[in-house]
Amino acid sequence: MPLYEHVFIARQDLSNAQAEGLVEHFSTVLSDNGGKVVESEYWGVKTMAYKINKNRKGHYAFLRTDSPATAVQEMERLMRLHDDVMRVLTIKVDEHAEGPSIQMRKRDERDNRRDRRN
Repeated sequence: MPLYEHVFIARQDLSNAQAEGLVEHFSTVLSDNGGKVVESEYWGVKTMAYKINKNRKGHYAFLRTDSPATAVQEMERLMRLHDDVMRVLTIKVDEHAEGPSIQMRKRDERDNRRDRRN
């Protein structure tokens, strides 16, 4: 099956639990349509470069999936209809990168730098 990576931005006024609940909801949509989520990451609230729907910040989430195209299309359709999801980006990849995404690695590296200073 094809491999995909998805990033979506949810509204800033959601709680962390609600934003992570969206990840679980869309993972369920994929699995119901014959796909599977290889890995999911919640990146937290981040400031955006420009306002989207009068929001300056948003909850970012990342999914790595192994799913047929029909499952991805259904998930994207539901994401676009969902009131809490502001933006969606889906990319088809040849293979998934090993380990955490670059966003999660940056956070780990910052923590390591703090340790070195002390």
